[in-house]
Amino acid sequence: MLLRPSIEDHRSIAHDLGRIIGVVALAAVVPLVWAVAKGEWQSASQFALLIGISTAVAAGADRLRPDPGRAVDWSHGMVVAALTWLVVPAFATIPLWASGHYARWIDSYFDAMSGLTTTGLSVIQDLDHLAESVNLWRHILQFLGGQGIVLAALMFLAGSGALSLFEGEGREHRMFPNVKTTARFIWLVSAAHALIGISVLTLDGIFVQGFGIGRAFFHASTIFMAAFDTGGFTPMSTSIAYYNSPIFEGLVTVLMIAGAMSFGLHHAIWHRRRIGKNIEVRTIAFTFSVTLLITMLGLALLGVVDSVYPMVRIGLFQVLSAHTGTGFTTVSTPELASWSGLAFAGIAIAMALGGMSSSTAGGVKSLRIGLAIRAMRDTVREALLPDGAVVSHTYHHFGRQIISPTLIRSVFTISLLYVGLYLLGAAVALGYGYELGPALFESISASAAVGLSVGIVSPDMPLFLQIVYILQMWVGRLEFIAIAALFGFAASTVFGK
Repeated sequence: MLLRPSIEDHRSIAHDLGRIIGVVALAAVVPLVWAVAKGEWQSASQFALLIGISTAVAAGADRLRPDPGRAVDWSHGMVVAALTWLVVPAFATIPLWASGHYARWIDSYFDAMSGLTTTGLSVIQDLDHLAESVNLWRHILQFLGGQGIVLAALMFLAGSGALSLFEGEGREHRMFPNVKTTARFIWLVSAAHALIGISVLTLDGIFVQGFGIGRAFFHASTIFMAAFDTGGFTPMSTSIAYYNSPIFEGLVTVLMIAGAMSFGLHHAIWHRRRIGKNIEVRTIAFTFSVTLLITMLGLALLGVVDSVYPMVRIGLFQVLSAHTGTGFTTVSTPELASWSGLAFAGIAIAMALGGMSSSTAGGVKSLRIGLAIRAMRDTVREALLPDGAVVSHTYHHFGRQIISPTLIRSVFTISLLYVGLYLLGAAVALGYGYELGPALFESISASAAVGLSVGIVSPDMPLFLQIVYILQMWVGRLEFIAIAALFGFAASTVFGK
């Protein structure tokens, strides 16, 4: 029998969700200041409206503060995390929709969801002439989604619900026993990378690209947020190809790798701990090498590049962008769509596998891939070894860990759910007459929060397919558990006694 949630349950969820919306209002101050500095008065008024509405909602939710002595249920944090990625994009659309660069409101919501989930797919029209402040807002959404607006709120929230909020947005590994301390460390790592990354990219913009200081800083800031948060938005419609610079691509590559690394690995590196035995490091090195080899072989067979250096440069960047879930590209959408056979498969597989757990990347994640491989290897070894032989079911992940049957069930369950999600989006696209290859590619890109596209995602795409991709971005970003908690809570509210 389902138990109906109490009024206090709803008050607690609304209160925490209001805190998170308050973080959005605070973040919107940055593009507001930029708009005023640039004289973009229409955009400035829209950001002021966003801040006003968000602040009012946050203030109203704060009045619903639950009893301090009341324990917060684990499921509440999961529900808040799931609602966050549905509700926040609705607020974030205010300046996007008002910009006049979207044909329908749902298009602006699509981009807001894509930004917050660090996907990078976009249906915006005439991006190259978008107001700078609105362009900046698109990238700030990726920064918030990658670093976690939930994490930002956790720096001010207290109570037992903090852990479930942390886990609900797809984070797993805590570097410290206290979730707040972990959140502060993640933002400290982000700030350090931002200081170095934006400075270096700004210098490149001035001395290599020939930009003025202001333009160089703008491009550096937006590219940093998209690269480190594996988001994929860029200020220009031609993505990284706009800069046409091996140096710029090299700098972006470093940021993409840093973004796809787990924050636990960042913590280990900062403290000079050895990471060579870490299962995620070994797995992602292996899967990247395999997908790169497949893609390079495919490009060689296609003959799309006439010499080795440009083939390596193009193939390496695209595979790394796909595997880290960033979605940057140095080739046009039609050119990427023309990659058939092995090259196309290599990119699709890299997208599906994804980056590390507890990072800004999406996909199945290298930890699950590594554990699945280890479990299958142990099963084969047990079958081949003599009776009575002992097989060690352990792995290295910030220390020696035990591979339990429960862990393996979880790994295969989540992995199969991702495969099902990939196939679901592909099936819907097939229903609209798209070919299997592009349909599967686009579905994986949405579900794994990558952002690479072969042309299906566009302002002219069917409305229902667009809604499916929105749901895929939402579900894939939160990795199913928080979504299940939200539906369970909703069912209890309606049918509970």
